Amino acid sequence: MSSQNGEDGIVAALLDAVGTTNSFVVEFGVEDGSECNSARLLRECGWSGLLIEGDDRHFEKLVHLYGASPQVRVAHRFITAENIAQILTEYGAPHDMDLLSIDLDGNDYWVWKALDAYHPKIVIIEYNAAHPPPELWVMAYDPRHVWRGDTYFGASLASLAALGRSRGYALLATDTNGVNAFFLRRDLLDRCPYPERTAEEAYHPPGYHNASGALGHPPGDGPFVRI
Repeated sequence: MSSQNGEDGIVAALLDAVGTTNSFVVEFGVEDGSECNSARLLRECGWSGLLIEGDDRHFEKLVHLYGASPQVRVAHRFITAENIAQILTEYGAPHDMDLLSIDLDGNDYWVWKALDAYHPKIVIIEYNAAHPPPELWVMAYDPRHVWRGDTYFGASLASLAALGRSRGYALLATDTNGVNAFFLRRDLLDRCPYPERTAEEAYHPPGYHNASGALGHPPGDGPFVRI
């Protein structure tokens, strides 16, 4: 297993249902790339892709792991809503890539919203399970945000589901640890045996432990919007 919360199995099931167009994946916030949503596809399934990481130490390990793979490009960038489309253009990511995975621990909602010219088949995006449906909650945009390890990050599942609908995507599932949400481009629903679900139906509460051993992240606070 190359993913952290069983995402590999969900991705495989969705790809079996809808097929591939270009076998290309883009993932943000991959850390060292050893355990992420694209690792299995890139290392075992022959996919091409772009991995983006902003942390210096993680990026050094990422280059070591994927630098010899001609089908994988790695970018050392700190992602913002303002620069993400330019980065994807610079590295030649197709507008209709098969998979996009967003895990920024912060501006995830705003970065996905900024990618209006890109229409991947499947989008995986981290949600903030500390705000269960039907709560609408999105961290206020801050291009300098760095996660502090608490509950102040990202967006609630209900807010991401609303953004997905506005962009032509259907929410299908979340992983059982309450980390990632899975969206499918709506024109592919007729190929998929898995139904669209509401945020209430798809939600899983935090199933992960923080540094103190308690479930979920410790409380955090900061400006937010209800959208």
